[in-house]
Amino acid sequence: VPGRTRPGPAEGGGSSNPSKRHRERLNRELERLAELLPFAPDVVAGLDKLSVLRLSAGFLRARSFFGGKGWARSQRFPRSQFLPGTFGRGLFPMISSLPQALNGFVLVVTSEGLIFYSSHTIQDYLGFHQVDVMHQSVFELIHTEDQPEFRRNLHWALDPPRTPEGEPSPAGKSLGSSAVIYKPDQLPPENSSFLERSFVCRFRCLLDSSSGFLALNLQGRLKFLHGQNKRSEDGSVLPPQLALFAISTPLQPPSILQIRTKNMIFRTKHKLDFTPLACDAKGKIVLGYTEAELRMRGTGYQFVHAADMLYCAENHVRMMKTGESGLTVFRLLTKDNCWKWVQANARLVYKNGKPEYIVVTQRPLVDEEGGEHLRKRSMHLPFTFATGEALLYQSAHPLPGFPDLFQSKGKPSRSKKPSCSQVGRSQENGIDPRSLLGAVMQQDKAVY
Repeated sequence: VPGRTRPGPAEGGGSSNPSKRHRERLNRELERLAELLPFAPDVVAGLDKLSVLRLSAGFLRARSFFGGKGWARSQRFPRSQFLPGTFGRGLFPMISSLPQALNGFVLVVTSEGLIFYSSHTIQDYLGFHQVDVMHQSVFELIHTEDQPEFRRNLHWALDPPRTPEGEPSPAGKSLGSSAVIYKPDQLPPENSSFLERSFVCRFRCLLDSSSGFLALNLQGRLKFLHGQNKRSEDGSVLPPQLALFAISTPLQPPSILQIRTKNMIFRTKHKLDFTPLACDAKGKIVLGYTEAELRMRGTGYQFVHAADMLYCAENHVRMMKTGESGLTVFRLLTKDNCWKWVQANARLVYKNGKPEYIVVTQRPLVDEEGGEHLRKRSMHLPFTFATGEALLYQSAHPLPGFPDLFQSKGKPSRSKKPSCSQVGRSQENGIDPRSLLGAVMQQDKAVY
């Protein structure tokens, strides 16, 4: 309209772009929401926006479960009751210590197959962190051949609705599309023996080096999930539905070696060139370093044994191409100058369709296990290197499709261990300190 002036930006707004202001407000609220989640800061720092919303919804549903039973009025659950990484200890006080005492983890799955709750010890058996599975479909973790059996045990009469021919299976459809809503008077009482469950299913496992799946025995019963306040299409409140409350234990008893190391699984975060960024509390105990000491070394290959570097680098290149490294067994240098065998699985984390950083789940091994893996590795043919090694192998050819991923930003990192003469000699010889050869030359000879 002629003569009308455009209104200026609102006070406190750093931009006249409404979309940008909206995104900034949304990001601030998501950051506040993430800080309220009962997880350790290093876990929260690695969550994307959708994961924050997903975990918040799962947390509120768990709170509502006790609110629906009338416990919320008589008992409060302040955030101080939640220990880092142990989501649910305050909400599930009766099972807070069970996962530590049992050879297994606690799993609660709704009738439509949504993971309502999982104890943090799921990481010790499957390698998935608690935040990776909460409020997700359980069928994404179960072997395809075992999904019908799991779905059958979610149904109170062991008779889930049949899928018409030509239609996708319920596991491939949206959650809730395969669930049948029942009224409480249509179901047996909660103490009925018909609701007890004991069956075996194969779950995806990042720690199992044989087939990628671990056979678990799920033993428990179906119980009503109160306080969910779900509504039907006409807006009426639906009655509580049954959910599977079970303890999942490995079908094969663990060995003594597995028992000794299962509780020390740790996770680290790295740049795309494997430079360390963060380490959780268990990792600090195993390796002895603080996060600052890990970051100041520069490339993460300075912590890897020289005999394992090519093996790790080959899996590193595979991860850059496929998104996951597969199981990798190698030696890491601890702060007291000892070598610690670990079994690791690294995966890329994407943001806006581009790889942003690497998350590595690592399980400490005893020397006997590590030596066995080393003997198996030495029996294979020498490593095959084609294209794509680039900076890792002091090559002049960049990674195809990743031209600028390994470019360092800011000031170069310095190491306390190597002497100035070692670093200067490597630079004089034209050796990139971020390459494998540069990493070896910066290591202290005393560690060998």
